[in-house]
Amino acid sequence: MKAKIVILPGDGIGPEVTREGARILQAVAKKFGHHFDTEEQLIGGAAIDATGSALPPATESACKHADAVLLGAVGGPKWSAPDAKVRPEQGLLAIRKALGLFANLRPVSLHPALMDASTIKAEVLEGTDIMVVRELTGGIYFGEKIRTETTASDLCSYSVGEIERVTRVAAQLARQRRNKLVSVDKANVLETSRLWRSTVEKIMQTEFPDVELEHMLVDSAAMHLIRRPTSFDVIVTENMFGDILTDEASMLAGSLGLLPSASLGATKLGLYEPIHGSAPDIAGKGLANPYATILSVAMLLRHSLGLESEAQAIESAVSSAISEGVRTADIAAAGPVASTSEAGSAVVACLS
Repeated sequence: MKAKIVILPGDGIGPEVTREGARILQAVAKKFGHHFDTEEQLIGGAAIDATGSALPPATESACKHADAVLLGAVGGPKWSAPDAKVRPEQGLLAIRKALGLFANLRPVSLHPALMDASTIKAEVLEGTDIMVVRELTGGIYFGEKIRTETTASDLCSYSVGEIERVTRVAAQLARQRRNKLVSVDKANVLETSRLWRSTVEKIMQTEFPDVELEHMLVDSAAMHLIRRPTSFDVIVTENMFGDILTDEASMLAGSLGLLPSASLGATKLGLYEPIHGSAPDIAGKGLANPYATILSVAMLLRHSLGLESEAQAIESAVSSAISEGVRTADIAAAGPVASTSEAGSAVVACLS
């Protein structure tokens, strides 16, 4: 197969982890006889410094003409002044919107060797396997924002169509897994959540009657993710709730550095990224965990290119590297600490 993949290193540790992701892509290409044409483009703070825009037109155009996009991370204190006119995160929101990526898939599972990396008891964690589907282009992040000297407001709005399409994605995934869907909202307080709940209910009753549906308030979901994580299969929720809950869920796995994500729309083109941020405090030190980015590459191969065997090969290679004790600082126990590049090299070796 031939495919064009745009890489957006971004800011902070983004260039370091995407470098390892690119190595894995080429290792897969060599092993399975593919040709992946990769090119880098600017986004986030790096793009602001170079062009004044968090998403330059050249980056948007390149992404629209690619088969898939791999992103590192955006943001950092350099660009986060309260009066900043342009922020790195605007580039991330804009590329999701430009590519029509409305469903963000965030799998949360545990490696047996990393039970000690989480602060949760092993007997609570064992068997955890969750897929969170976060609506990505609606809600409070995209609503009108007003700021005066004494007040501020952010508009949260959703349409029936936006809720329907992400619900269908989540329900179809539930059918492929354990046939259980939990829809998370705040319907006891928010009007948008009441629309969310009634729309999800209608779609599930008419199109997915075979999938078990449970509604859960977001505060209750936050508690139960820690109390009984194994009871969850697929979770579907709106933009901000999904953002917060998946950061919480990363602690089940032991680190943000272990969780990949896929942002998908109506076509095969998707954007793939680790769920962690730019971590400017460790940027350039070789301390970043590349496993989430490498697992995002696996999701890229699966969802955009249809290469399931190759995706599974990467996931197995990451698992083998972890089993062999190759751990970066965020998941290291008493043993040696691997650098970003050493972790990447271990995955390449396990792929060979």
